[in-house]
Amino acid sequence: MVAYAGDAPRAKIASKTIQAELYLPDATDGYYRATRFDWSGVIASLLYQGHNYFGVWFPKYDPKLHDSISGPVEEFRTGDSGLGYEEAKPGGTFLRIGVGVLRKPEEPRFQQFKTYEIVDPGKWSVQTKPDSVEFVQAVTDPSSGYAYLYRKVVRLSPDQPQMVIEHSLKNTGKQLIETNVYNHNFFVIDGQPTGADFVVKFPFNLTATGDRLGAATTRGGELSYTRELLTGQSAFTELTGFGSESKDFDIRVENKKVGAGVRVRGDQPLWKVVFWSIRTVLCPEAYINMKIEPGREFHWRLTYDLYTFAPSG
Repeated sequence: MVAYAGDAPRAKIASKTIQAELYLPDATDGYYRATRFDWSGVIASLLYQGHNYFGVWFPKYDPKLHDSISGPVEEFRTGDSGLGYEEAKPGGTFLRIGVGVLRKPEEPRFQQFKTYEIVDPGKWSVQTKPDSVEFVQAVTDPSSGYAYLYRKVVRLSPDQPQMVIEHSLKNTGKQLIETNVYNHNFFVIDGQPTGADFVVKFPFNLTATGDRLGAATTRGGELSYTRELLTGQSAFTELTGFGSESKDFDIRVENKKVGAGVRVRGDQPLWKVVFWSIRTVLCPEAYINMKIEPGREFHWRLTYDLYTFAPSG
């Protein structure tokens, strides 16, 4: 699969053990210009010990298509929509954090996968260092009273195979910001097909609440596969069993054939966990929830530890 990026702005960063390439937000030439995912921190590749953890997983590239994206990208949701969507009248505006101010059309309900008209992408600033990229977006929507200052830093640790994503969201408007956010974690470890070579581990006993598991199965704290997924097949479910402490935000994805794994930890309690995969990508999606009063700021952090082990394939 090939995604044509054209002249999309990008940056390369590196540590002693990791090399990464990131796409940078740009309303005109950015690799991703749809309205579902946060435009910052889109990682084209993340290399460690000859293994690549992120990359193209989709068959069709269009910068304004909701899922033409790669890497550990995030989506903010207020209920099932965006900030101010329910209150806005057709023709009015609402916000999606990390995207900007959008136009609400005449429609019966919010459409998660639709690309809405962008009224104002806000003001982005990007600062690149040899081992990190900082993204800052300022957005104000006078008509709704919502405004925010969003900051994300993708940083490679100097002496260990680790990537840290630091976030802060400051409410600079007049309205309460109530939102959840999850990282979609589009893992494509070495381009291996989703199947029995993969295992996803959690620190709690899993209960799958959906009936669309397909070839996936849960046992104790592990999700695995009975066979390789074919093109067009998927696995999807919500997972429960976690508690109210941040220690349960600890997820491992391993591929036994190539001997590569990643551990994802968060410093906030889990609010919800969803799992989705198709043949080309595997996605544990861990949600957190936040309520931010005007003038207040919320901070959270994700840590990705990369590791290898003896392959069994």
